[in-house]
Amino acid sequence: MSFKVPKGTQDILPGQTEKWQKVERVIRDLCNVYRYNEIRTPMFESTELFQRGVGDTTDIVQKEMYTFEDKGGRSLTLRPEGTASSVRAYVEHKMFGSADQPVKLYYTGPMFRYERQQAGRYRQFVQFGVEAIGSKDPAIDAEVMALAMDVYKTLGLTELKLVINSLGDKETRDAHRAALVEHFAPVKDELCADCQSRLAKNPLRVLDCKVDAKHPAMATAPALTNYLTADSATYFADVKKYLDILGIPYEVDPNLVRGLDYYNHTAFEIMITGDGFGTITTLCGGGRYNGLVEDIGGPESPGIGFAMSIERLLLALEAKGIELETENNLDMYVVAMNEEAKAKAVELVANFRKAGITAEMDYLNRKMKAQMKAADRQAAKFVIVLGESELEQQAVNVKTMATGDQQQVAFADLASFVQANK
Repeated sequence: MSFKVPKGTQDILPGQTEKWQKVERVIRDLCNVYRYNEIRTPMFESTELFQRGVGDTTDIVQKEMYTFEDKGGRSLTLRPEGTASSVRAYVEHKMFGSADQPVKLYYTGPMFRYERQQAGRYRQFVQFGVEAIGSKDPAIDAEVMALAMDVYKTLGLTELKLVINSLGDKETRDAHRAALVEHFAPVKDELCADCQSRLAKNPLRVLDCKVDAKHPAMATAPALTNYLTADSATYFADVKKYLDILGIPYEVDPNLVRGLDYYNHTAFEIMITGDGFGTITTLCGGGRYNGLVEDIGGPESPGIGFAMSIERLLLALEAKGIELETENNLDMYVVAMNEEAKAKAVELVANFRKAGITAEMDYLNRKMKAQMKAADRQAAKFVIVLGESELEQQAVNVKTMATGDQQQVAFADLASFVQANK
């Protein structure tokens, strides 16, 4: 019997993991520059957290969650996204009491959704996200978007488009909700079953439907921006002002609707443009979620964040022909000619590693020619060959593989020689 990786998951093998590590380093470094601190939350939480935090009317809660009952009869769910868990931790650990507000967090880790697998979309996927909780300043909205854009730009992606919209405050959404119901009611029977249900529970989600996207009523649906209250309009204008100050181009899309119930005011997506990426162009999405902390049991603490798929980021880099510079260099390969030399090789390799020098040797008892080929395949910068004479002299010729040059170096000086010439 042979086993295969579960559907919707993947093995990330050596040769690919280095690319992931590069992306993760860029993320950590940028988050440090922006003063966002890492948070690590459990991979599963109480099911009710996601029902309340993400929203009962979302596709995630209704169709995509991996939910199970533990031996104690508790309903638990593998996390489908990172915001609800981060906000739960914010409330549970009373981070709202910190003198430094907003609390600025970032996370990276696996999320789980029961979706149809396609390019860049898996049932277990890795998400990077940030949350800035405790401020309703539109300047922090611009900062969050700038950080997301910087991740892509630092990795070499330039063909990007930032699309923004305002989902307004409660008064705005109530007025827009009534207008949507009135607009879609005459054609309700022509909509898919999901949209018919959404029209009663959360009409805004109708605009996010992929099944009915080309229905004529979608094109003429009332835009939420036409119902913005004066406060909401001012807030949105300020967000755009700060984006202008930061020199970040953007487009306003009145039909942009995020797929999670907790969003209000600012909503945004970052899309890849140009050829080569396929039909699904959204790389990242996020928005403001004033009220979510209160829904999860905390005090009034407005927040904003985003999430991006690492798989889709790597797919975008591949589509644009961008090669990541990875760090997997081999400094020294030690070739042993016999058993006595092998014992010395073990000692030297250990000494190299203690000095922070990457080193490797043969563990298959291969002939010298095969060992040299292994050193070449692994792109070793230096190679030394240990035999009887080298052991007697306590010195060895260090060969620079790129040029073929050789220099005799005493065993005691090998580490310092390599460090000086790396």
